Amino acid sequence: MRIAIIGAGAAGLVTAARLAERGLTAEIFEASDRLGAGAASWLAGGMLAPYCEAEDAGPGIIAPGLAGIDWWSTNVPRVERGGTLVVAPWRDRSDLARFARRTRGHERIGSDRIAMLEPDLAGRFSEALFFPEEAHLDPRLALESLAARVSRSGGPVRFGASVDAATLDHDFVVDCRGFAAAEETPALRPVRGEMLILKSDDLSLSRPVRLLHPRWPVYVVPRGDGLFMVGATVVESDDRRGVTARGMVDLLNAAYALHPAFAEAEIVETGSGLRPAFPDNLPRVSRHGRVVTVNGLYRHGFLLSPAVAEEAVTHILGEGLKAAS
Repeated sequence: MRIAIIGAGAAGLVTAARLAERGLTAEIFEASDRLGAGAASWLAGGMLAPYCEAEDAGPGIIAPGLAGIDWWSTNVPRVERGGTLVVAPWRDRSDLARFARRTRGHERIGSDRIAMLEPDLAGRFSEALFFPEEAHLDPRLALESLAARVSRSGGPVRFGASVDAATLDHDFVVDCRGFAAAEETPALRPVRGEMLILKSDDLSLSRPVRLLHPRWPVYVVPRGDGLFMVGATVVESDDRRGVTARGMVDLLNAAYALHPAFAEAEIVETGSGLRPAFPDNLPRVSRHGRVVTVNGLYRHGFLLSPAVAEEAVTHILGEGLKAAS
């Protein structure tokens, strides 16, 4: 079978890797001129946090999310399985209690255990939720690793190639364009996210930390070498501008609320992107003839891409076997 994938974000590259597991190659077409340019995946936090995300997305996300952690751990380097820490300022401890009621898979811990897990947070929070089964990865390293793997398997990644399914003569086309496919997908909506990368040599974290805050809910993800990704605002908007002044102030205030050392941190990078989302904020895989569409990964791109890619591959293999028989 000749298979094409449109889009070299997390969904497209994971689908190509899933096909390679079956001995199949795919030709990937990416409109941008380089890996990650303009892709929501490139700006992601890289948190593999099914229990935390279930607070908003529902419990159905947990099983495929946990399977996704296993898949990433097997297929890309530097997947850290150290769990997630969720904290809140003392005055907002009711938010922590509410988060605990809406999630599972966590331990309620006190200040001594917080200090053991994250020594630099010692004395800053009296209680927290610890989700030991969760993990995180570096999204950019993961995408680069998958792109190299796909190329080694014989599937080229063609950059600067703006195509649509109608222009391709492959046996199957997997459309992973995200919000770029909005015109053909009326139910799809954009959810704008903003992020910062800060550098601080005065702070060390071993795992993602989520700060519950009524104005600035935020997560901080360590990237190594003193780098921290701080994200992410959630705005129902198709505004493609860079990070706004309000967004930056909110993210910086939240980081400072987590630890004052961030006040002296260097701002290394800012970024904003549009996450593709359906009304229920859950992804969909559908097939129309030879075209399989994967979209709506919202903020669960890395967490759920192994599951949705497997579903896309099942569509292709099922139809291919029917044709062969």
